[in-house]
Amino acid sequence: MTEAPLISAAELRQALGGPAAPVVLDIRWRLGGPSGAEEYAAGHIPGAVYLDLDRELAGPVLPGTGRHPLPDLATLEQTLRRAGVHNGTPLVVYDDAAGLSAARAWWLLRWSGLPDVRLLDGGLAAWTAAGGELTARTPDPPAGSVTLTPGALPTLTAGQAAALARTGILLDARAAERYRGEVEPVDPVAGHIPGAISAPTTANLAPDGRMLPARQLSDRFAALGVDRSRPVGVYCGSGVTAAHQVLALVVAGIDAALYPGSWSEWVTDPHRPVITGPDPG
Repeated sequence: MTEAPLISAAELRQALGGPAAPVVLDIRWRLGGPSGAEEYAAGHIPGAVYLDLDRELAGPVLPGTGRHPLPDLATLEQTLRRAGVHNGTPLVVYDDAAGLSAARAWWLLRWSGLPDVRLLDGGLAAWTAAGGELTARTPDPPAGSVTLTPGALPTLTAGQAAALARTGILLDARAAERYRGEVEPVDPVAGHIPGAISAPTTANLAPDGRMLPARQLSDRFAALGVDRSRPVGVYCGSGVTAAHQVLALVVAGIDAALYPGSWSEWVTDPHRPVITGPDPG
C-alpha cells in the first residue's frame, strides 16, 4: 500500500486548510435505506461530493453476478472526473457507519490504481466530535482528468475463493449468525463458503466506531489463523463490508484479496456447495 489507509478527523481538518487539499467523497449508504443522498443534502463535510454506492460504485446486477458487481471502469472514471479528481489528487472517503460503506470506495479506488486514498476513521461522528462543521451547500468542482488502471489490489473469483479456503485463509466478514446460516435477510440461500472462517468485520471497531489499533487487529487476525505465510482472502454479502475487513487487515500489516462477488454471487450457482453451522466445513 502506498498511503496509510486511515486519516483522523483532526488530520482531515488540517489537510482541508492546506495547499494540497484532498477531494472528500461522501459514501453514506445503508442496505434498504434511508437514502444517503438525502442525508448528504441535510448536512455533509464542506466541499464533500456525494457518490451513490449502488449506482456509481457498482455495476448493474446481471444473471450470475452478486448484488454489487464492480462498475464499468470508464463510467467510474467519469464519476470521479465530475467530482474534480485528477491523477495525483489525494482522496478521503467517509460515511456515518464507521466506514463500513465508505471502505467500498476506499478499496475500489485503490483497486483502480489511485494510491492516495484514505478513509476517515470514525466517520462523520468523529468529524463532528472534533469540531468539524457540516454544510448543506453542494459543491461544484471543476472537472477532473483522472485516468484509472484496474488491478492494483488483488481480487478473487468464486473458484479462487473456494480454493483459497483450503490452501490459505478465507475470512467471512458478515455477522456470525449469517455465517452460521441461522438468518439470511438478503440473499436466497443461507450459510457460508466451505472452509471459510467467520470473522465479522464489526469486531475490528472500537465502541466509538474508530478502527482498533494495529496491534489489537494483528492479535485478532492471528487468533483466527491469519499469518503471513499463507494468502488471505475476504468476502461478505456483496463485497461492501468485506472491503472494510481488507482495510483492517492492511492496518494490521497484512495484505488480502477481495472476492467482489461475495456470497450473493456464490449462491447464484446451485452447484456451488454451501455449509451451515459454526464450523468452517
